[in-house]
Amino acid sequence: MREFSRIGVVGCGLMGSGIAEVCVRAGLDVKVAERGEEALAAGRSRIVASLDRGLRSGKLSEPERQAALDSLAFTVDLDELADRDLVIEAVAELPDVKTTVFKELDRVLAGSDAVIASNTSSIPIIDLAAVTGRPQQVVGVHFFNPVPVQRLVEIIPTQLTSDAVTEQVTAFAANIRGKTVVLARDRAGFVVNALLIPYLVSAVRMLESGVASAEDIDNGMVLGCAHPMGPLRLLDLIGLDTAQSIAESMYEEYKEPLYAPPPLLRRMVAAGALGRKSGRGFYAYGD
Repeated sequence: MREFSRIGVVGCGLMGSGIAEVCVRAGLDVKVAERGEEALAAGRSRIVASLDRGLRSGKLSEPERQAALDSLAFTVDLDELADRDLVIEAVAELPDVKTTVFKELDRVLAGSDAVIASNTSSIPIIDLAAVTGRPQQVVGVHFFNPVPVQRLVEIIPTQLTSDAVTEQVTAFAANIRGKTVVLARDRAGFVVNALLIPYLVSAVRMLESGVASAEDIDNGMVLGCAHPMGPLRLLDLIGLDTAQSIAESMYEEYKEPLYAPPPLLRRMVAAGALGRKSGRGFYAYGD
């Protein structure tokens, strides 16, 4: 079976940096592309800080840390991904942004048999594959945040993805230490978010209607249902803007009211209260 050894990652935010980190820790050659030098520097700092935490905790040796850094390259030029055999898109959860990236990657990788994957949380993969000339080589590879910690990877083939590509990408994800793979049909939300998003937006509606406080809603689910984190704290971790985009994508596909973003969620996003990454969401976060 074909093995991927040269990995490209487009986007170096929370998800992209995490994907790049687990790939280099798996011994792969990784090149990360970002839109500008500032975003690229922030992403590199995020990866280095995570590797340093692994070193301090004893989960990573100094030679392993250095080998990971040596396997990483960074660029602001998407054309420099032309030598990659698997490129994973991890940009903002916005259909227009992702389709633009897929069109560019299709151009950059023209003439090669490279696979293009998306880390989208909810956008149907076929919508991205359709803007390329290689739909049989497009697949969803959905990691979860934080990528170095969360064990699950969803693999989402479309009706047009070749069986060989599905098998190859599944093997790639399964060979990353600590990861477990599930296969999902190409429907908005896939497996996890199709179950998770209605639960999360229900918690926002409960808070919005005054049924209980944020703390009591979260404590109810943590202490009453043995969840590791309450739904509102989880939304802060995911990012309220990301959750809103996922909910909108799912509502667009199914038109089910349970997927629709509540007004409170929309207002918080508009106000810039995005959760941990902005310093405030349903809770406040200090430095």
